[in-house]
Amino acid sequence: MSEWSLEIGYLGRKLGLGAANAVRAMRSAIDDKPFEIVPYKGFGNSVQAHVYGRVIKRTGVTPSADGDSVLKNLLNTYRRADADPLPGAIVNVMFGGATTPMTADNEGFFGGWLRSEPAEGTNEWHEYHAELGNRPEDEVTTAKSGILVPPLSARVAVISDIDDTVIQSRVSNFVQAARTVMLGNARTRLPFHGVAAFYRALRDGASGSENNPIFYVSSSPWNLYDLITEFMELQNIPKGPLMLRDWDISLNALSSARHFEHKLAAIRNVMQLYPDLRFVLIGDTSQHDPEIYRQIVAEFPERVTAIYIRDVTRREDRSAAIEQLAEEVRESASTLVLAEDTLGAALHAVEHGLIAADAVSGIGEEKRVDEGSAG
Repeated sequence: MSEWSLEIGYLGRKLGLGAANAVRAMRSAIDDKPFEIVPYKGFGNSVQAHVYGRVIKRTGVTPSADGDSVLKNLLNTYRRADADPLPGAIVNVMFGGATTPMTADNEGFFGGWLRSEPAEGTNEWHEYHAELGNRPEDEVTTAKSGILVPPLSARVAVISDIDDTVIQSRVSNFVQAARTVMLGNARTRLPFHGVAAFYRALRDGASGSENNPIFYVSSSPWNLYDLITEFMELQNIPKGPLMLRDWDISLNALSSARHFEHKLAAIRNVMQLYPDLRFVLIGDTSQHDPEIYRQIVAEFPERVTAIYIRDVTRREDRSAAIEQLAEEVRESASTLVLAEDTLGAALHAVEHGLIAADAVSGIGEEKRVDEGSAG
C-alpha cells in the first residue's frame, strides 16, 4: 500500500465514520489490488427474483486442502474478516435478457429484486451475471451465480438453520465456536451425522423426483459464505440460497433480538414468494429457532407441515420449554418434533409422506459412517 493510501486512512479516522466511508472509496481507487464481485445464490419465481452479492478487493482466500496448517486456516480467517469493500459500487445485474443496475452500500453489499422470466424446463437453477460498472473497458469485472426457481414438481420447501443444525459449530460456547471458525476450514468442519442424506431425501420427496427447494438461513456473517458453500459441496448437501448477515461490531450485533429479526425477515420473504408451497422448518435448541418457528406458524397458518428441532443442549429446562412450544404449534395444525438425531426426524418425515420410506436405510448408513469418521 502506498504512503498516500496510509495518509488517507489516517485522515478518515480523524474525520469520523461518515467521512471515512468516502475516504475508503478514495483509498480503494489508489490501491492496485483488483476488485471482485462475489455474487450469492438468489431465488425467485416466474415473476420476480431476488439476488444479492458484494464487491470487495480480492481477499486471497484459497480453497481448503487436507494438509492445510492451522496457521493457513487462521490467515484465511483473517482475510475473510478483513475484506475491504468498494462502497457505492455500481453493479449491473443481467438476467432473463434484462439489465438491472444496483448500487452497493457502505460495506459493498448490493441486492434487490429483478423481473424474472426463467426459461421453461425442469432445471430449477438459472444463471445470472453481474458486472462492475463505471470501470475502464480493460478492467471489466464480471461474475456469475444462480437463481433458484422451484419447479412445478416441488411439493414442499425446506428452510434450515446452519450452525448446530447442519454444521457442528458449538455456538452456545463462544470460545469453542470461535476456535472452530478461526482455526478450521471447510474440510475440518463436521456435519451432524446423517444430515446430508436426510436433506437429499427431503429434496427428492416421497416420490423421489420432486426437486423440493432448500433454503439456508443463519446469523453467520457473509464473510463465511465461501467456507459454508465449500463445506456443503464437500459433504454432498443439497445446494440452496444462503441468507446470512452482515458482520458488524455494534453492541447489539450478537443480541437475540438481532438474531430474531434477521431470521424472521428472511423466512417471511421466502414464504411470501411461494404462497402455493408448504414448508418444513429445521433448527436446533442452541439458540432461538423453536421460538422463531413458532412465530412463523402463527403468521402463516396451515403453511408449515413440520418443524424439526435437533436437541443439542440436552437440558431439562430447555426441553420442557420446547415441549410447551410444541403444544402451541399443534394447536395451529402443525407439528414440532424435538429429535436427538437425524434418524428420529427422518422416521417422522416418512410417516408424514415427506420422504420415501427406502431413504431411511441410506440416512442410517450415512449416520453410522459420519459417527465413525468423527471418532
